[in-house]
Amino acid sequence: MATDSKGSSSSGASAIDPVKNPKGLKPCCACPETKKARDMCFFETGDDAETKCHYLIQAHRRCMEDLGFKI
Repeated sequence: MATDSKGSSSSGASAIDPVKNPKGLKPCCACPETKKARDMCFFETGDDAETKCHYLIQAHRRCMEDLGFKI
């Protein structure tokens, strides 16, 4: 565990903004709808997933960023 210049400890994870993310969701639990759609597209598409699923990737990134996560 690292310490910053003020002596506070941090694990390297970014802080969650309570204004953007009032429920305090962790990245693994945030945006389940866009995450599921993105993952299903990857599983169904295979090697071309990055190209064919780009709109779902962007939607999930936007959702995460809207909750204050830095992607």
